[in-house]
Amino acid sequence: MATHSVPATPAALPAIPIRQVAPWLIFAGVILLLAIYFISSEQGALAMFPGMSVHEFVHDGRHLLGFPCH
Repeated sequence: MATHSVPATPAALPAIPIRQVAPWLIFAGVILLLAIYFISSEQGALAMFPGMSVHEFVHDGRHLLGFPCH
């Protein structure tokens, strides 16, 4: 019994130009920074919005991520 093995050629990954990806990366970075701001800092003293509505909206997420708020 002879077995013949054919060497597998690795599949070439397509190159993704950075000019196509950069706007999406910048957009995602801005959204992440806004999310971090609202979860970590929006609690009255540095609030962009009056009242505690944003604080109460992200309250459980704040504790889940380890940010103190009381």
